[in-house]
Amino acid sequence: MLRRLIPQSVQCSRSVISPAVSRSIDCCACGIRLPSECPLFPRSQRRNMATSRSSPFLDPEVIKYMEDFNQLVMKEALQGGTDRKAKVIDFHIPQELEKIMKLDIGSEPETTDKMLEHCKRIIKYSVKTGHPHFYNQLYSGLEPYSLTGTWLTDALNTNIHTYEVAPVFVLIEKYLMEKMSSKIGFPDGEGIFCPGGSFSNLMAVHLARFRKCGPEIANTGLWGMPKMRLYQSDEAHYSLKKAGLFLGIGMDNVIPIATDDKGRVKADALDAQIQKDKAAGYIPLIYMATSGSTVLGCFDDLNAVADVCSKHKVWMHTDAAWGGGVLLSDKYKHLMSGVDRGDSVAWNLHKMANVPVQASAFVVKETGLLQKGNGLNAEYLFQPDKPYDTSYDIGDRSVQCGRRADAVKVWMQWKALGDSGMGERVERAYENADYFTRRLRESEGFRLVLSEFQCTNICFWYIPPCLRGKEETPEWWAKVGKVAPLIKAKMMKEGTMMIGYQPLTPKKFVNFFRIIIHNPLCDFSDMDLTVSEIKRLGDALTAEDF
Repeated sequence: MLRRLIPQSVQCSRSVISPAVSRSIDCCACGIRLPSECPLFPRSQRRNMATSRSSPFLDPEVIKYMEDFNQLVMKEALQGGTDRKAKVIDFHIPQELEKIMKLDIGSEPETTDKMLEHCKRIIKYSVKTGHPHFYNQLYSGLEPYSLTGTWLTDALNTNIHTYEVAPVFVLIEKYLMEKMSSKIGFPDGEGIFCPGGSFSNLMAVHLARFRKCGPEIANTGLWGMPKMRLYQSDEAHYSLKKAGLFLGIGMDNVIPIATDDKGRVKADALDAQIQKDKAAGYIPLIYMATSGSTVLGCFDDLNAVADVCSKHKVWMHTDAAWGGGVLLSDKYKHLMSGVDRGDSVAWNLHKMANVPVQASAFVVKETGLLQKGNGLNAEYLFQPDKPYDTSYDIGDRSVQCGRRADAVKVWMQWKALGDSGMGERVERAYENADYFTRRLRESEGFRLVLSEFQCTNICFWYIPPCLRGKEETPEWWAKVGKVAPLIKAKMMKEGTMMIGYQPLTPKKFVNFFRIIIHNPLCDFSDMDLTVSEIKRLGDALTAEDF
């Protein structure tokens, strides 16, 4: 029988329990088995039991709530969220959804039944990113082992800064960084998990500047330093501009380099720009190569880039946040040939590897540079006289203090699937993408943005019947640019699927669809359905819609 500690006077119809007594009791004096079940026992005091010296996880009410919650998540979020027959989204505009969600927090506690109702609403109106027909972003799919790794990490609730508070998690992260370094080709590499690929890219700029300018920049800052230049292709992620913004280098000093018709950087153009900047007195600091660009999925020629960076002593960082997954596949890892010649890599395993968001690794070739560039040796955390090897206190390698143990979910999935299983996931995504591309070529009204794609981003326009057979003037293209938003809006309203769209200004492309294919649940039937769904919704458009 559960024993409870009643911390204050609680009046029941037949008894008074005084704080002077403050004793454990087996039941309420009114005859009801548990005080929390007495209708006269105030709800606020019932809920306050969870803050008593007894663990809330021994409370039958809490236990039942968590069991009911687990069943709800399994049935509606996981099973329902991956069911092809279910909606991907139950869409409402923000003003409507605010009313539905009952967001106001009152002064009194809510019952566990009410809390379950809130959970149901959260699930119902959230996008089901594990659904086979969610193609909207660079993350999708649900994997049970990494998901349990996430739950385990949250249940243990620790900060991965020192070995003493996170011994298992530190060992897991260190092991994974060694394994990922090996995949990249950094024999003595090291790394950390970061809060997103943008942060990883910022860290690369920070370390490149530290190595180029020396430790004095950490103390005196940019005062008196020559202006620096950062380089990326015009297809690269915007996070390098944010790094220029945050690190005081300035966005005007982030220089885009032209790309070819496939979206890959022109190495000769990079070389010419660096030479021009050196002649003008700038310090060329870093080139951020792209392996799997956000929109077209293109891979820079890393060997050509490495030649230029080596020539000018420029830090080569590879943003493989999306495309890094090809390193898991013997069949496709050639796309990143030359990555081992660089200095650092950003690799998001919550993307092509399907680990839950987020799992963003930042890997550096030079051992010890993370500590040199970031370490401040806070004496309340990183004491040198601990009873173990303090090199396992890895928290000072990051600019963060608080950091989640994201490595656990990655390790759980990789351990469960093995190298072969992780590679098969990538190869299956490519098989689906190749099949989908063939279907687009064969289907009337579809036009590919590129003749071939290096990754599983497939980009295309749909030309509805009302726009076919007309002269392709700028006005006509402007109408074509409205097709994807119109079809996407209908998809979201019906909840059938989600596919992203965007223009591509450097290439002067109007809005086109970008489908991201890497959910391990997808098969050829899903590719067929996607073609037919776009055709169904697009063919309903008329001249009046434009």
